[in-house]
Amino acid sequence: MNAHPNVDAPGAPQDGRPSNGRRRNWSRLRGSAAPSRRWTALSGVAAIALGIGVAELVAGAMSRAAASPIAAVGDWFIEVVPGWLADAAISLFGTADKLALGFGIAVVLSLIGAGAGFLTAWARPAGVAAGVLLVGVAASVVASRPDTSGTDLVPMLVGGCVALPVLVWLVGRAVAGSGNDDDRSGRSAGEHGSSGHDGPDSAGTDVARRVFLRSAGGIMALAVAAGAVGRWIGGSRGVVEASREELAVDIDLPSPDVPPGVDLQVPDAEPWRTPNEDFYRIDTAFQLPLLTPEDWRLRIRGLVEQEVELDYDALISMGLVDRWVTLACVSNQVGGSLIGNALWTGVPVADVLALARPLAEADAVLSTSHDGWNCGTPLEALTDGRDSLLAVGMNGEPLPVEHGFPVRMVVPGLYGYVSATKWVVELEVSRFDSFDAYWTTRGWSERGPIKVSSRIDVPRHQARVAAGTVVVAGSAWAQNRGIERVEVKIDGGGWQSADLGAVLTDDTWRQWAFAWEAAPGEHALEVRATTADGEEQTGVVAQPAPDGATGWHRISVNVA
Repeated sequence: MNAHPNVDAPGAPQDGRPSNGRRRNWSRLRGSAAPSRRWTALSGVAAIALGIGVAELVAGAMSRAAASPIAAVGDWFIEVVPGWLADAAISLFGTADKLALGFGIAVVLSLIGAGAGFLTAWARPAGVAAGVLLVGVAASVVASRPDTSGTDLVPMLVGGCVALPVLVWLVGRAVAGSGNDDDRSGRSAGEHGSSGHDGPDSAGTDVARRVFLRSAGGIMALAVAAGAVGRWIGGSRGVVEASREELAVDIDLPSPDVPPGVDLQVPDAEPWRTPNEDFYRIDTAFQLPLLTPEDWRLRIRGLVEQEVELDYDALISMGLVDRWVTLACVSNQVGGSLIGNALWTGVPVADVLALARPLAEADAVLSTSHDGWNCGTPLEALTDGRDSLLAVGMNGEPLPVEHGFPVRMVVPGLYGYVSATKWVVELEVSRFDSFDAYWTTRGWSERGPIKVSSRIDVPRHQARVAAGTVVVAGSAWAQNRGIERVEVKIDGGGWQSADLGAVLTDDTWRQWAFAWEAAPGEHALEVRATTADGEEQTGVVAQPAPDGATGWHRISVNVA
């Protein structure tokens, strides 16, 4: 008998009403037992994973990469992200930024799925409504992408039609198998009565639990398999790679032999020629555009006397040239690695623009990628005699897909964000005051000339070296102007001149080396460069935004 008759026992009804509205709602799916939060979360994650996997499968069967929900969400996020956040991501993750974005999308989708599971268990109509809303939002993201059509919505809608009933069904199994899992473990014995058993039949609960876990595991496996098969059957990457292999035979590509004297061959220093697989990649393409030369077209329009459209064969027939050019990313920090040097094969941009005959009032070219990204380049930089190319080859082979196959732009002397359009499909001759380019709308400067820079490659920062003669080496660059002098400072002393590699062209970086007589202790080393036209690298520290980092690269070395 209750010693305090005026005090309700835990969980007891008062005035005939349930004491806990939340448990009343849980009971819509199963008696009075609250389902495990872990299991309802897993139900939502498994359902949304299956929906995405099915959508990827349908997109693959349709051979429509633009219909991929993951790619659409990734591209949409890259497009809307503010400039400061994009710069922070590049600084933090470097060339792994796409991998980090993919992981972030997976985490966000998992959280959304878990939330859908909770909501469905609490009130089925609300969970279904939220699921329908999520499918609608995803479909609108797909529809907003460039070059999409109404049929591109089919994969997302099919995926939603699969995910929603699976969500409801799996949450039901989660409730049936909850037993006295985490939400019920905190209840007092009095809440279950004094009979000594734990509410629902424990044997039945065990069976239901096993059914749920097998179901959830099977759905997750099916989701992974559907997504993988979708990517495989829709894998135009294989077709594109086959086209690259054919081009390696069909077009005249040079051997990328390093010219004598340019590489000082200092051990552990970065090589003068950057191998394709090591060349940095920074762009906004979450999913690589996949174009064959047969499908590629370049349109030249805008402030021109005559619009022109070229296919791949017409471009190649204009005559190919080979040029060594160093490219650099504006997001490169002082001493950073977002820079590379390669032998590029292509057609001079000036020759292509001459076909359309730009009008006198034009001062810019807005180049657009197949995936919709664009940038504005000074018209002068494309027509002033520098080696600006529509490149089709890189280091003696057709462009890698990651670097813009089948055609990309290469412009010496400008950071990539205003010049190096990959997968380029359009050149609009225009004026800077007539358009907004991708990065300039995010706070970056309009024109982006490369700043004179240098870095120390060896020894590495905080390296331990033996006392005596230590070779300090690295690279310096000021594309389209060239490097005349590199100097090294030890422990704040005077600047001392370094030896330089041979000059092949002003459009590449230049290696340098300095013999340092190192005494035991900790030492600070700095480097600066001077251009061929006399500009000395500034020591004033500035971050990459809005027009490139500045400052002297400084490292610390321990000498034993």
